[in-house]
Amino acid sequence: MPEHRVANFGAGPSALPEPVLTAAAAALLNFEGTGIGIAEISHRSPEFHAYIQRTAALVRSQLQVPATHEVLFMQGGGTAQFSAVVLNMLARHRLKYPALKEEERIAEYVISGSWSKAAFGEAQRLAHGASVRVAADSRAHSKDGKSFDGLPPHSSYTFSQNPAFIYYCENETVSGTQFSGTASPSDPHSFPYHLLPAGAPLVADYSSSFMSRPIPRLGDHAIIYAGAQKNLGPAGVSIVIVRKDCIVDVDASLKVGGYPVPVSLTYAPYAKQDSMPNTPSVLAVFIVGLVLARNEELGGVGYYEALNRGKAGRVYGALRAGEERGVFEGKVREGQGSWMNVTFGILGEGAEKRFVVGAEERGLKGLKGHRSVGGMRASLYNAVTDEWVDQLVAYMREFVESETKKPIEA
Repeated sequence: MPEHRVANFGAGPSALPEPVLTAAAAALLNFEGTGIGIAEISHRSPEFHAYIQRTAALVRSQLQVPATHEVLFMQGGGTAQFSAVVLNMLARHRLKYPALKEEERIAEYVISGSWSKAAFGEAQRLAHGASVRVAADSRAHSKDGKSFDGLPPHSSYTFSQNPAFIYYCENETVSGTQFSGTASPSDPHSFPYHLLPAGAPLVADYSSSFMSRPIPRLGDHAIIYAGAQKNLGPAGVSIVIVRKDCIVDVDASLKVGGYPVPVSLTYAPYAKQDSMPNTPSVLAVFIVGLVLARNEELGGVGYYEALNRGKAGRVYGALRAGEERGVFEGKVREGQGSWMNVTFGILGEGAEKRFVVGAEERGLKGLKGHRSVGGMRASLYNAVTDEWVDQLVAYMREFVESETKKPIEA
């Protein structure tokens, strides 16, 4: 067993800042001077109630969430939001357009990777007769016609005029693709906000990039959600930013042909009761609050945007150097790769195993790619330090030199 913490490049649950872990460990025995540990304290206690309100306020201030939106903490991870989005937004649409035929009620999905594909599949299960269609699919523009090796070009998007919602995943952790952080129509790698129909509710899964940089046109989104276990805390809680007009009485939709929505997936009671219609994930919310407080001290998303741009740039630089030598193989088209999840293959018989063994010997953990696609994946979330990244880059260069028997020029 290592006597020190190793470099954790795992895709999630992922690394947390050491000061946060130290503070959380202390709070397991005594939360804010109550004499009760954070894992034991009642969520109805005044101390925790104040804490969850402060944590929501930190999300709001750091991302500049407008007053038109609520900040909620829900359970079930991003997968639960696959369902919650469909059920709440279709209920809303039925209330707004009760005379519309169900097949004319449309939920639209941009499919750019495994997680948006999974969300699309869940929508098909839960649509109850509404139409679920693909607005764009990056696979149609890939090298082999079936891989997620890039983003859909702007010219490929086809949106309906009055959809119940339009859904996209900003960063795909499995394939390692990510929309750029701009809203510029001239940026071919941006999400095409300029093509959206007027008034169309926009829903985004930000699970693996939340708080890593500013969110373009946040106020124009109906819903933004993120599982905490990438950049904010442990698994067990999701942050859901919901525009207030999308928080509806789902039971009222039953009178106009709607369907029951489980209370645990309904936004309204969470908005009404400070995210506590039932017992929340108290410990997970607590750690999220610690991370956000530390983020604020460091400079918030502006600080992390600069940090993460630098980390990703160095890893992609080492990847390109390895590609030039025929050792590494990038999995994503240039300019469309994720800042958070850098994916690549290793060429040559037995080379992948050699790379992993060498990484493990150097304390570089969690570099294997997702089981569905294989290869390597270096996840560079906020808590992954510059020091860890420098160690990874040095090893990547060392590995290339070892495989080719030639040094890489600086």
